[in-house]
Amino acid sequence: MDRERGIGRGAVRGALPLLIPPAAPAPRPARPAVARDERHRRLRSPLLLTLAALLAFETVGGLVIFFARVAVGMLPGEALHVVAGAALTLPYALYQWRHWLRVRPWRGRLDDLLGLLASSSLALTQLSGLVLGFAWWQHRGAGRVPYPPPLSAVHNIASMLVLTFIAAHLGAVLWRDRRRPAR
Repeated sequence: MDRERGIGRGAVRGALPLLIPPAAPAPRPARPAVARDERHRRLRSPLLLTLAALLAFETVGGLVIFFARVAVGMLPGEALHVVAGAALTLPYALYQWRHWLRVRPWRGRLDDLLGLLASSSLALTQLSGLVLGFAWWQHRGAGRVPYPPPLSAVHNIASMLVLTFIAAHLGAVLWRDRRRPAR
């Protein structure tokens, strides 16, 4: 018994034949150039670039306002945030309409659900932001704007959900396309 101590299981496994041969993974066919070219064209569309620029500006501006309000009680760049948010409304609505016409019908997949959550949270952020922007417009230059705290909370929380769900939606779409066989 003492002589078998250093043999290990590898010595036995190598001598036994495989009962089930390992299956070779099927080669993944390349995506057709037409689908790739169409996606590249969509990603460079002026509407999507405008929407992405406005969303990035609003995200950075909103985070600056949020942290400055908590840290020092100031709202730097509030006017720019309100104007850019109002300007974001039309490109976002147009983009969502065109996107829905392209991806319909609802299929109930993970990327569809995450897209619905992203668009719903962005719509809630836009609507609450427009109401807050109207309050800002009425009180501009007259001192501190009396934003309703519940509406401000909805706007802040929904805007953070937007960032989460847009990133998750894009990730799910890319994962789905990576796993889908070529047409």
